[in-house]
Amino acid sequence: MYPRERQFRSLESRSGFVRSFHSESPPSRALLGRVAAGPWYAHCEAVHMARSVRPPNLNHKEIDMGVAQHINWVDTACWNGTAFDGGWHTRLADSQDVLEPATGKPLWSVGVASAANMTASIARAHATHAAWADVPPRDRAAILLKAAALFELHFDELALLIARETGGIIAKGQHEVREAVVLCRLAAAMPMQSQGQVLPSTPGRLSIARRVPHGVVGVISPFNFPLILSLRSVAPALALGNAVVLKPDVRTPASGGFILAKVFEEAGLPPGVLQVLPGNAEVGEALVTDPRVPMIAFTGSPAVGRRIGELAGKHLKKVSLELGGANNLIILEDADLDAAASAAAFGAWFHQGQICMASNRVLVHSAIAEGLKHGSLARPTTLPVGDGASGQVALGPMIDAKQLARFDAVVQETVRQGAKLEAGGTLTAFATNPRCCPG
Repeated sequence: MYPRERQFRSLESRSGFVRSFHSESPPSRALLGRVAAGPWYAHCEAVHMARSVRPPNLNHKEIDMGVAQHINWVDTACWNGTAFDGGWHTRLADSQDVLEPATGKPLWSVGVASAANMTASIARAHATHAAWADVPPRDRAAILLKAAALFELHFDELALLIARETGGIIAKGQHEVREAVVLCRLAAAMPMQSQGQVLPSTPGRLSIARRVPHGVVGVISPFNFPLILSLRSVAPALALGNAVVLKPDVRTPASGGFILAKVFEEAGLPPGVLQVLPGNAEVGEALVTDPRVPMIAFTGSPAVGRRIGELAGKHLKKVSLELGGANNLIILEDADLDAAASAAAFGAWFHQGQICMASNRVLVHSAIAEGLKHGSLARPTTLPVGDGASGQVALGPMIDAKQLARFDAVVQETVRQGAKLEAGGTLTAFATNPRCCPG
């Protein structure tokens, strides 16, 4: 009998980390076919029976949003020149200083991987994934819940670390840690959900699709919201029995990588299941093209996303791409002008506009355009710019001088094409005050 393909959805399917096999046979463990399904798993097997288990009770606790003054729990010396391999043992090919965007001074030194380092990390992850997949689901869930508790316990310190490394304000760092707690708790529920589906079949036959892990999942994360945009892929992949190789941006390796390593190490994740190593484009390509990594999750620019999609397609890999875009904020004729001006300012300038959801373009009904313009021009003067980690400003610096120059070039080109710069325009080493070019 030939297998019959079916497609079904699950709570995991949005994240993209499962594949499924479908089999239709007398009750046995014979593997008969393959279907597309929720993406965190690699395939499904025929099994004798499925069990339904209620998820654990997750008690919510309010987080004390103080402001830490020092970074104590995280030992920044441990990642000086090393990758995280379950410990801090593997020396990387190179090293570099991570500069604090607000000051331009070194925060810490980190290792920078080569393609050979990446290949070795993939081998270590590949060697551990089968044993990790065999860990009972309740035990995997317990590790994710402990990770959530550690994010809560060290909330203030981690928020400060993120603010300093990314150039964001303290509130932005707090938001990332708060979301990390939520992401870990959501992931902790995933192992306890149904791992497959009983499919319609003829009498006397049992047809079951069972989801099992891919094996090794590669994650490449950006600089702007590094903790959230790493963890939202890492946590569900781990929860469902995959090993993970994480390559954070070299400008934010702690926020996007080593924080996760520290938390999961203390939470009891078995050594080798999570590998963390910063690296450049060559290292990313080594991750994307390695045949032992059947899935890649990437967040970043459209140009790099196209390259990753091309390479992943050549190797028939599952790939999840979240890329930048031009987002329109549409303001209609009956809008409250003060509220609309506030929304436009927040949408355009939050985290210095360095987010994929920023309001790149504001489209306004002609009847209220002049009124909105006057309301918007006052906003830049009310938003102090400076060291985001100080707790005294609304906007921090750009991530680096290259990003600042790119932003300034866009504004200058807009003016060259006829727009008028009516507010803002002052540049410092890594920062600029907000600018308004209505037109």
